[in-house]
Amino acid sequence: MKSAKKKSYLLLCIVFFFWYAQYIYIPYQTPYLAAMNISTTMIGMVVSAYGFSQLFLRLPVGLLANVKEKHKIFIVLGTFFAGIASVIRIIEPNGTGFLVGNIISGFASAMWISFMVLFLGFYPKSKKGYATSLIIMVNNLGVFLAFLTSTLLYDYIHMVGICVLSCFSGLLAFILAIKLKYPEKIHHDFNYHLLFSALCNRKLLFFSFLALIQQGIQMSTTMSFTNQILSDLGGSASSIGISSIVYMLSSVLFAKLGATKWINLMRISSWVILSFLLLALYCILVPQVSSVYNILLLQIIPGIGTGILFSFLNFEAMIDVPSYARSAAMGLFQAIYALGMTLFPIIVGIISLKWSMIIAYFALAGIAIIGAILSMIYWLKFRKQTT
Repeated sequence: MKSAKKKSYLLLCIVFFFWYAQYIYIPYQTPYLAAMNISTTMIGMVVSAYGFSQLFLRLPVGLLANVKEKHKIFIVLGTFFAGIASVIRIIEPNGTGFLVGNIISGFASAMWISFMVLFLGFYPKSKKGYATSLIIMVNNLGVFLAFLTSTLLYDYIHMVGICVLSCFSGLLAFILAIKLKYPEKIHHDFNYHLLFSALCNRKLLFFSFLALIQQGIQMSTTMSFTNQILSDLGGSASSIGISSIVYMLSSVLFAKLGATKWINLMRISSWVILSFLLLALYCILVPQVSSVYNILLLQIIPGIGTGILFSFLNFEAMIDVPSYARSAAMGLFQAIYALGMTLFPIIVGIISLKWSMIIAYFALAGIAIIGAILSMIYWLKFRKQTT
């Protein structure tokens, strides 16, 4: 285990700077665009653009990575696109620039498949759960410090300055990625029939769908419209930043919990069901509270979803996938949840414009409850099959 951690240290550093570049502007994106009198529908499209490009690229990238087994080139491309996306936002600091920038950021995140597959290659099957929690924890740590930076500096350097920091972080990740010396090489006889069979695995598809729900809710609330709700309540730029920090700090702490023995206090099934129910509670309460401080407290809940729920969904989806299909399966998993990241913010934008933000969040709460019910049904059926 110590040897694996040493060898994966450079990759974890790349992961940190990559996600720092990708998320430093996120806390202020929606309020920034709303201040320019851009409609909630258009803002929803801007937010969804990030998931849109991932939706179409992640499976092809996974298939290419599976055939070529050269993850380093995809990691290098991902870090490059992460920096270029914010160059676009600097050149065109408006709705159009952010739309194009988010599409390019989506290109970058589509390469996350290779980050994950390469990192998991450092660990034996018995430690895949630990490795998944570890890389997601570093992912969340990068996002957390990005949020902290933007909170401290936004009032002084504004959105353009924040995007400059994103460019520098992407550049640093790019330089480190070029120096990456441990490309994974898995020797096997590639067979398209076996690959297709692996991708049709019902467990992979089921947990990918649950991840679609979790990521869709996260992208359309915590990463976007919750910040607009805060702004409408009179929250300052600092309050919006602190809100994002609370969310990401709880994500890091819960992801850390997932990499320790304390996670065994409950079964995976219990964690997943409880997390979906808490997400539903979050979506019910956030649009109804009248205090900025209450929203700050509620931001802990989606942190559980990112830190624990997503880690378990990722782990459960991939645990039975054979090594020859790992990259393609990861691509399919990420493409499916990217659909949620694409559709949910657009739906929230449309519903809030036609009816209200409360109705939009209630709809998300209903979807989270559906996720909990489906999880209960799955594990009840699974336990009957194993008894």
